[in-house]
Amino acid sequence: MPKTYEGGCHCGRVRFRVTAELAGVTECNCSICTKKGFLHLIVPPEQFELVSGADALAEYRFNTGTARHMFCRFCGIHPFYVPRSDPDKIDVNLRCLEHRSRRDRDRALRRQELGAGDRATRAVALRILAFLAGRG
Repeated sequence: MPKTYEGGCHCGRVRFRVTAELAGVTECNCSICTKKGFLHLIVPPEQFELVSGADALAEYRFNTGTARHMFCRFCGIHPFYVPRSDPDKIDVNLRCLEHRSRRDRDRALRRQELGAGDRATRAVALRILAFLAGRG
């Protein structure tokens, strides 16, 4: 059942609301997603609301120019973007959901709903959980 979550960038200028099921979370191995540590939650635009900070957003495009990588120009965090794979949707960074959403996020990862559930994916999920546990 979809839930509504709030999130944003580090400095708080960019705020958003998303309604989704965390079962759809995936990890990509492309160069930019790997470097950003992006955990993907792709939703239709009607399930995403930019609450504040449109003026704080900057955009980065590369290669085909289809993906619109949005980031806060003050703190540099990438809370969401328009993905090349689904240019009619919004891709939210699971790591940018509010702290009160951590329990749901961690539960989704524990249930191995991160990707297809193969050995490599489970290993990544366990590393992510260990990392998150260390951050509190």
